[in-house]
Amino acid sequence: MTQGEIKLKRTESVLKRLIPEAFSTLEDEQLRGLFVTDVICHKGRYDADVYLDKVDFTSVEISQIYSKLKKVKSYLQNYCANEEGWFRAPNFTFHFDDLLEEQNRIDKLFEKIEKELKK
Repeated sequence: MTQGEIKLKRTESVLKRLIPEAFSTLEDEQLRGLFVTDVICHKGRYDADVYLDKVDFTSVEISQIYSKLKKVKSYLQNYCANEEGWFRAPNFTFHFDDLLEEQNRIDKLFEKIEKELKK
């Protein structure tokens, strides 16, 4: 692993810890309850994709959360930069993570196949 890759992984790890802390300082109950599943940094740590757990949000709730996240994005970036002593934090792009739902669906399919094979 190169020095650049190590720095990138460290930044991702720090952001996974700091973003939920920043969420917990907000007054909005919906944003406080968000769970960060992953952070992936790009472009020399200037951009970061933040993946959030979808839980059981409806499409209307998701669109509301996206608009709220857009409003507090600069606060979250400032919080992370101040906590770590960075000159600037990465530009966050938020996504809801469907991976857990897909894994559950695949597991159910494998269980169904296993039951059919046992018959």
